[in-house]
Amino acid sequence: MTRDDINAILIDELGRIAPETDASRVDPNAELREELDIDSMDFLNLVTALTERLAIDIPEIDYPSLATFNHAVDYLAQRLGIAE
Repeated sequence: MTRDDINAILIDELGRIAPETDASRVDPNAELREELDIDSMDFLNLVTALTERLAIDIPEIDYPSLATFNHAVDYLAQRLGIAE
């Protein structure tokens, strides 16, 4: 898996959580919850989907690491052992 794969997975899952928005056009540095107008339950659904899809554990203490698109990609790459 590559960082591009993580990007694609994140865009796909964001599109499932917020189908009314174009997840591929999200500002990579904006807060995802504000940018996509999702609530805490939607965010939890995103974390659950990423956990299942990537077969990794994302502890609740790490949720702030998923706040923006760029931070989420960095965090997921680190958890998967993917070098920059």
